[in-house]
Amino acid sequence: MACRAAEADGSFYRLPASVPPDSGNHTPLHPDQPDNSKVLKVAIIGAPNAGKSTLSNQLLGRKVFAVSKKVHTTRSRALGVLTENDTQIILLDTPGLTTPSKVKRHQLEKSMLVDPWNTVKEPLISCVALFLFVVMVDVADRWTCNRLDFEVLKCLAQHPNIPAILVLNKVDLVKAKDKLLDLTAELTCGIVNGQKMRVRLMVKPRWAKKRPERDSELSPDEDNARHEGSAEPSSVLSKEQLKALRSQQGWPSFKDVFMFSSTDREDVDTLKSYLMVAAKPGPWQYHSEVLTDQSPEEVCTSIIREKLLEHLPQEVPYSLTQTVEFWRDGEGGELDISVKLYAMKDSHVRMVIGTAGQLVARIAHEVSKDLSQVYLREVRLKLSVKLRK
Repeated sequence: MACRAAEADGSFYRLPASVPPDSGNHTPLHPDQPDNSKVLKVAIIGAPNAGKSTLSNQLLGRKVFAVSKKVHTTRSRALGVLTENDTQIILLDTPGLTTPSKVKRHQLEKSMLVDPWNTVKEPLISCVALFLFVVMVDVADRWTCNRLDFEVLKCLAQHPNIPAILVLNKVDLVKAKDKLLDLTAELTCGIVNGQKMRVRLMVKPRWAKKRPERDSELSPDEDNARHEGSAEPSSVLSKEQLKALRSQQGWPSFKDVFMFSSTDREDVDTLKSYLMVAAKPGPWQYHSEVLTDQSPEEVCTSIIREKLLEHLPQEVPYSLTQTVEFWRDGEGGELDISVKLYAMKDSHVRMVIGTAGQLVARIAHEVSKDLSQVYLREVRLKLSVKLRK
């Protein structure tokens, strides 16, 4: 993608330049390297649907990553680059840390069991000191908000020397704000930055007594699959450590705690300033105009997936695959794209098409509108659906 600034709808936009995936360790580009450059790698981790991609988009100031209310919208690691003045923040937007049973349930790629771990390990090879975990928790989910996801705990336990901060997201949906203090105490084990917290205990609401234990909603087979999948070959944790983590509610080594709604730009700016201050002297890894390592085609397919998740029920969108048939510039400067969707069942094909083709046309229109803001040009997307044989 060409790198240039442009004006659209009265707002300042920058075309997202792309770099090849897995090129994070390439030689910094010159002469775009400032004299006193600073850099920080940030891995945003958490359970599915905690708001990781929304936060990444807000930090970048552009919609680069797909966002949906359904879980597992992000299917692979994606990288965003925020560059301001002499500081570069590299954001690693990861898939929600998941388990074998959930991969099977949502018909996800098996790589999702490995990809979040690779996201964490890749930066460790080059510069541990320039790395930070941002752990996101959806405090509006009353069934899971009072304890960290086991996969998140396992990730933190494997890298105890890496600084981590806790982000309580969607606080605007919590009516009893004093509840946030109790959640903070539970998720941090009462310790923040090495200091013991003093939080007033509150009377738990009636629904809290009905909250199930961590794995009580899973069937015995799913529960076994979850625990088996937890001890992946690359884990440095012993069976005893894993057993202890399963009974652990929070993490006692968070440096700081943030409470906000990731959809509120002003709230997110507070975290953005924090990351800028946390950056350390070091060479930039990307040109200042680079916004993501996703190719234009990957941005397109991820936004299509977002719309499919929004408009289709239950497991249908998870079973769909897509192929870019053509991608070309029109005579008037517009971008013409054709994407074919493949469904597993005839009923799914009819569902995607909708009555008189209205649904697939609506999805194509919404995707075209989003892509036009990303690419700063008119986008004409054609979507077709076919039964996968």
